Amino acid sequence: MENEKAKKKPVVAAPKKQKVSMGEYFRGIRTEMKKVVWPTKKELGSYTIVVLFTCAFFAVGFWLIDLGVLSGLKAILGITL
Repeated sequence: MENEKAKKKPVVAAPKKQKVSMGEYFRGIRTEMKKVVWPTKKELGSYTIVVLFTCAFFAVGFWLIDLGVLSGLKAILGITL
């Protein structure tokens, strides 16, 4: 039973990357970009608003946490600024 645990899996070499010409590379990019589903103008506006509100929410949250920690340190250490 100990020998079974001691057995190691054979090491498999990673496949070598194929060299691709610049033209093939950019054709691949063009093909992948055609597969992308782009948001509509209305969706983009709503996503932007959500991101801005989320950033503002977390900024205020971190500011309040920082303010609390600072006031706690001032109370503990007796520092006045």
